[in-house]
Amino acid sequence: MLRGRLWRHPDFLKLWAGETVSEFGSQVTLLAVPTVAILVLHAGPFQVGILSALEFLAFPTLGLVAGVYADRIKRRPIMIACDIGRLLALGSIPIAFTLNALTLGQLYVVALLTGIFNVFFDVSYQSYLPALVERTNLIEGNTKLEVTRSGSQIAGPAVAGFLIQLIGGARAVAVDAISFLASALALAVIRKPEPNPNPGTASGRSGFFAEMREGIEVVFKNPYLWRIAGCTATTNLGSNMVFGAVFLIFAYRDLHLSAAVVGIVFGISSGGWLVGAFLASWAARSLGLGLTLALAILLGGLITLATPLALLGAPVVVLAVLGFLNNLTVPIYNINQVSLRQAITPDRVQGRMNATMRTIVWGTIPFGAFVGGILGTAIGVVQTIVVGSLISVFAALWLLLGPVVALKEQPAPVGA
Repeated sequence: MLRGRLWRHPDFLKLWAGETVSEFGSQVTLLAVPTVAILVLHAGPFQVGILSALEFLAFPTLGLVAGVYADRIKRRPIMIACDIGRLLALGSIPIAFTLNALTLGQLYVVALLTGIFNVFFDVSYQSYLPALVERTNLIEGNTKLEVTRSGSQIAGPAVAGFLIQLIGGARAVAVDAISFLASALALAVIRKPEPNPNPGTASGRSGFFAEMREGIEVVFKNPYLWRIAGCTATTNLGSNMVFGAVFLIFAYRDLHLSAAVVGIVFGISSGGWLVGAFLASWAARSLGLGLTLALAILLGGLITLATPLALLGAPVVVLAVLGFLNNLTVPIYNINQVSLRQAITPDRVQGRMNATMRTIVWGTIPFGAFVGGILGTAIGVVQTIVVGSLISVFAALWLLLGPVVALKEQPAPVGA
């Protein structure tokens, strides 16, 4: 992190700076929007689950479409357009609140729109990095991006909690809206020319559906990619039954914590992201790449399973410690698996590979939040936390029972 070639790469530094500001603002929205739904608009578990589901609905429905366009059109203009779209969508929340016109319906629409912009941005973003930096620098680039994302997750939630207490959740969302403007400006001043897209398929066939099919085949014909997709999709299903639907209700209503205290808990917990980002490459070198990926998923599920212990006493300490440990596992997994995916995939199909992966792994997020909301209402919040956590634990079997666990190190990058 403190060393590396990318410190002397001005265009990467611009991308890095813009993404850091955007990630910081997003931490405010992450807490502010559901807090407004729960405390201002009196939403229950089912309604919070719907809100979370709508934010990620675009991934299973539009992910493959985004992948084709990310390989047909230059990716940086797509990212700038998505930043502006998110600025306008989120900016409508504080305006409506000021006019005393904010409703759950508007929150649902904003969640859906930002989700659409997110899917096009994220697919383009992960596909853009290999075109911006040398492939031998991908782990360094992903590590730096993850470290600063982690830093924003440390300070962001605490600031979000105090902002919500000070000016209200709806007005706090304006911070995130402005951060997307900063991200768009940073992307706009990158000077390195982006390679011209090379649409079509390896077989020479062209056409939207032929190109989409090739992206799907890249994932499902690779023994590493489809197992990583299955593992990530399963853990996302379980974790979003917990964090996408019932966790905040558990914190606010079962533990009687305030928004400011929850923000502090999130901030302390997010310190784990920073530590995990620094440990990611070390863990892969020490334990082996495949075993590192499997252990990160297994430990993350087991740690989430311990969440109800907060009911026994010292809830702030329990949630902060568990959150820190859980978040430590996430960048260890993400940095290594994303770098693996980028390295073994030719640039020509990066967009479609990432779109297929995102469709699978994020497609379970809205379903998990929706199911979590239903279960939270039907069987209880704590019981839903247990069920979701167990699903996350069993996600590790995708890696433990296949060739991924045998990987000792990152394979050599393929050509463009």
